[in-house]
Amino acid sequence: MPQTYVVTGAAGFIGSHIAERLLRDGQRVRVIDNLLTGKQAHLAFLKSLNGDLSITIGSITEPETLRALMQNADFALHQAALPSVPRSIADPLETHRHCATGTLNVLIAARDAGLKRLVYAASSSAYGDQAGDAKVESMRPAPISPYGVAKLAGEYYAAAFSHSYHLETVSLRYFNVFGPRQDPTSTYAAVIPKFICAMLRGERPTIYGDGTQSRDFTYIDNVVQGNLLACAAPGVTGETINLAGGGRVVINDLVAQLNAILETKLAPNYAADRPGDIKHSRADIEKARHLLGYEPVVSFEEGLRRTVEWYRSS
Repeated sequence: MPQTYVVTGAAGFIGSHIAERLLRDGQRVRVIDNLLTGKQAHLAFLKSLNGDLSITIGSITEPETLRALMQNADFALHQAALPSVPRSIADPLETHRHCATGTLNVLIAARDAGLKRLVYAASSSAYGDQAGDAKVESMRPAPISPYGVAKLAGEYYAAAFSHSYHLETVSLRYFNVFGPRQDPTSTYAAVIPKFICAMLRGERPTIYGDGTQSRDFTYIDNVVQGNLLACAAPGVTGETINLAGGGRVVINDLVAQLNAILETKLAPNYAADRPGDIKHSRADIEKARHLLGYEPVVSFEEGLRRTVEWYRSS
């Protein structure tokens, strides 16, 4: 029996993939995006799937818009945000408005509509630059950017709504998600699409810092799978859970792997570190395994190959 899912930020990279999977699974999908960072082309692609889809062009900063969107829905997958650490440093107030206040608006609308559960796209930036082999949920949050603070506020609001209003919520901390349809052109673009597109043009990729920093790059299919599991798993209300690949990729090694896939020999350019950037970020995913039954469905290496092929053919 189809159920009704609200996906916020569905014109964005992650939101569009979640909405796509739900439509392919035969679910009813309502999406909202203000197109501030999302792409009209992503919405056009979702329309082309000919599923049970309704689209609202609007913002999570508009409570009345959200109230109408949530009526008689079953689940909400809240992906909308104003992404990017550098952007938040340049304009912390706007980041707070979209990431913290916007999330509070979404939670209020979901509570009032009586949704079964809301899954919130949290961020590994909540951990800050803490030492340790892997980031585990029991660590005390220590964000070092306004973006990290605003996303953490959303987590706290979600947990508080579970306790105060009995709205079921789950927060999933994403780690460096990548894959097809990710925007390589933005000033704040993620590193993998930026590197791939530069190297496809025969240009040397630019690394900020010395390239020894590392990330837990997570292929998009794993994030989609984790969100669907979080909608159905029992006993997870109010929890915050890492969602990642559980691996460690050094940025210099990323360039080497891309050179191997592309059959190029492009040495990186090195630039100064960017304020707010974290040196090492890797997830402990044991809690996701235990509570959600989660396992990565696509490895980093396979995801990187798929992503290169998508950009090469697009």
